[in-house]
Amino acid sequence: MTATTIWGLLAQRATASPEATLVIDGLSGQRLSCGEVLRAAEQLAAALLAQGVQPGSVLTWQMPTGLSAFVLPLALARLGVVQNPVISLYGPAEVGAVLRRQQPQFYLVPQDGPQGLEGRACGLLDGLPVRPHLIVLPEPLPQGDPASLPPPPTDGCAVQWIYVTSGTTAEPKGVRHADQSLLLAGRNLARAVQAGPLDVGTIAFPIAHIGGAMYTVMLLTSGASAVLLPRYQAAEAVAAFQRYGVTLSGGSTAHYQALLAEQARTPGTRLLPALRLLSGGGAPKPPILVGEVRDELGCVLAHAYGMTEAPLMASCALGDSDEQLAHSDGAVVEGMALRIIAANGEPAEVGEDGEIRVRGPGVFKGYTDPELNIAAFDAEGWFCTGDLGRLRSDGRVALTGRLKDVIIRKGENISAREIEDLLSRHPKVGAVAVIGLPDAERGERVCAVVEPRIAGERLGFEEMQDWFESAGVMRQKIPEQLEVMDLLPRIAALNKISKAALRALFTKT
Repeated sequence: MTATTIWGLLAQRATASPEATLVIDGLSGQRLSCGEVLRAAEQLAAALLAQGVQPGSVLTWQMPTGLSAFVLPLALARLGVVQNPVISLYGPAEVGAVLRRQQPQFYLVPQDGPQGLEGRACGLLDGLPVRPHLIVLPEPLPQGDPASLPPPPTDGCAVQWIYVTSGTTAEPKGVRHADQSLLLAGRNLARAVQAGPLDVGTIAFPIAHIGGAMYTVMLLTSGASAVLLPRYQAAEAVAAFQRYGVTLSGGSTAHYQALLAEQARTPGTRLLPALRLLSGGGAPKPPILVGEVRDELGCVLAHAYGMTEAPLMASCALGDSDEQLAHSDGAVVEGMALRIIAANGEPAEVGEDGEIRVRGPGVFKGYTDPELNIAAFDAEGWFCTGDLGRLRSDGRVALTGRLKDVIIRKGENISAREIEDLLSRHPKVGAVAVIGLPDAERGERVCAVVEPRIAGERLGFEEMQDWFESAGVMRQKIPEQLEVMDLLPRIAALNKISKAALRALFTKT
């Protein structure tokens, strides 16, 4: 599979194994073969073309994980659209910020279902200074005539994707990717997990994450299939995994822990006998999980390191020792270069902590806001990840912390500043700091620490929840913990709130 574009890769796979199952709806059981996915994508591309979507158009889409959401980005890749995936969990506040920043010509949502995206979209667009054309995608998918399509794109280095990441800022950043970077990541994932035609994987995370495209490439490269689920509810997911004989799964630390919790309900009986490997990233991995997964689930846990700007930089793999699996985030993947820069600005020694910087064809092509690129890349073109880590003597990478003020909750990057900005508007809040605290289930939980605006008028937990819900923020960003202090600790020289002191205080309690 040597294609230089994602569409070319689908065409190669459909030619090589047209009847082989590619994706399975985990709830309904509906299956699509490689050939059927290609035909559905071509027909959908033609239908969108008839609605005015042209090669080079910018189109923001928001779809829950499922067969339609799997076909859609492939159809857009066939048409040569610059697509801007937005996860379906985003509320109107986040989506509005994305649309204002990216100013797409089109905004695509599914016909109203449980999440009500269609109804919400109409009200959302009315408040935008530049209103995109709304496309509502019905079920079954519309079918146009593929003969109307222009030739497929052939430049794998052209920007065709804009992913959204909050990072450390309140405003969402647009991350520009070409097929090249997603192909490299997906092919390296296929190597790490040793995927093959007999494997059944899972996409039970939001498919609009960059992991959705990376996993799609892994499937097309290896000939594996995948079970698609619109949400990750552990019991429901396990039932689907059992039904379809899932061999590969993952997502993030929260997904591993959810499977372990389900396994604990049936001690002595292996819950998922076909499962051979868990792989994922996006959140810190407690070393103890590797042994628990091995002993309880009977499979290997091979964690990886990536982010929206560089979806796969390092990965553990089958064949790594238990120590490497537990205490590293894997070896640098093929085609990528990585180095550690110490606090003095010089390359770090082996075993010395510093900032992780990467470059190579798997790195994004800059942010949509050019000003952000100045700080994102150093003078030699290395991307500055903001993560702390070290290179071990065996060549593996071990993450040790973050420079960025970001909370990673169940694999989702949550901007502390965004939450602080919203909460600081509450009439009872004089000052606020939002921190991430260690949490066995979530990786980190969101904790808001507030100082009352008026002494004695304390913000209540339910009041805080109502405040965020009225602002249209997705529930995953609403703090799970609220602490009220008469005076927040501050660094005297700058009168800056000391988050380090708050983390130390509330981690102990």
